[in-house]
Amino acid sequence: MIEQPAVANPTASSAAGRALVLILLAAAGTFALTMGVRQTMGLFLSSLNTATGLGVGNISLAFAFGQLWWGLTQPFAGAMADKLGAGRVLAAGILLVAIGTFITPWMTTTAGLIFAIGILSAGGAGMAGPSVLMSATMRLLPVGRRGLATGIVNAGGSFGQFVMAPIAGTLLVAAGWVSALQAISVMVLLALPAAWILRGNVVRMAPPVGTQPASPTAGSATHPGLLQAIRTALRHPGYQLLSGGFFVCGFHVAFLGTHLPGVIASCNLPVQYGAWSVAMLGLFNIIGSVAMGWAVGRWRMKSLLSLVYAVRAVAVLVFLLVPKTGAVMLIFAAVMGLTFLSTVPPTAGLVAKFFGTANMATLFGIVMLSHQAGGFLGAWLGGKLFDMTGNYDWVWYIDIVLATAAALVHLPIREAHLARVVARA
Repeated sequence: MIEQPAVANPTASSAAGRALVLILLAAAGTFALTMGVRQTMGLFLSSLNTATGLGVGNISLAFAFGQLWWGLTQPFAGAMADKLGAGRVLAAGILLVAIGTFITPWMTTTAGLIFAIGILSAGGAGMAGPSVLMSATMRLLPVGRRGLATGIVNAGGSFGQFVMAPIAGTLLVAAGWVSALQAISVMVLLALPAAWILRGNVVRMAPPVGTQPASPTAGSATHPGLLQAIRTALRHPGYQLLSGGFFVCGFHVAFLGTHLPGVIASCNLPVQYGAWSVAMLGLFNIIGSVAMGWAVGRWRMKSLLSLVYAVRAVAVLVFLLVPKTGAVMLIFAAVMGLTFLSTVPPTAGLVAKFFGTANMATLFGIVMLSHQAGGFLGAWLGGKLFDMTGNYDWVWYIDIVLATAAALVHLPIREAHLARVVARA
């Protein structure tokens, strides 16, 4: 008897495809709203300074603490999501972002701003941030599609920035900074249904026809406990170099996100250029993130990271040398947007390649902590040096040096599964 070839069930495949799209939309939409709010807060720095009289340096300290706290929450939020699923963690994070942002106008001291912006809002955004969202999607996908999926989720944050910045800027001019800030805080609550959708992220879908299902331990030989996995990661040379490079990314992103409107104001350009420059960062980061998600499946991820940091160094150097017109600001924001968070897909991809996805949220959360330590320095140092010198030039010089160092530090990384590295040891 002739054996008939197995025929895939088109209904099951279609259902799996719809579920995959829904999960990606939920994760990207959540990141869009939380990141959109965080990345537009810099628009309100001048208004906060005028209202409180605290000075740019002190207000920048609150933003800087938020960068650090956002990173500190990532490993713990990731560990909770690894154990309990993403839904409850995401819902709590979304509510904290809304509350912290809503009460910010009532904070008149540095400590109050640190509490509202740095603890509540930033901590909530960390709970609903990339370590939880990336792991929730990567667990459900075959290995070959993880890069593009992380690019899509990452692009969601950029889309939120692109949409929220003009909205916040318009509300700021039309209704005042207090109403604008509280209005965007309410918008964050639109992400709550996504938390419900992602509540069952530990359940695996059937993979698309013709692909291999993702394994929770792909890239590792055993199922290590959490503490063992952390100890192993911290001793891994590639993980150490990756964390060092991501520190630089955090410095760069936090400085731009917090102080780009101030940079534009110091060039005597209208406030609208600040809002549209932040929007351009988000718009072109969508392109950069999706393109990088596509690229990580075709080129070595460490090489892509080196390229991104090298482009940043060159772009900042050129920016310092040219006249500061409105068009130049928008073009500069677009170029920086291409590299803004395009580091996330290859960084997350390397973590998964080294250690698998069993403890992905926690291990990527630790890398994010390094990113946010750099973010603390970028946000705080930007305001401190501005108070000292009256301009941002020295921050740009530091940024060029750090970006060049980051371009070099990724080159020694060995892209191999942990099991192979151990076998050669």
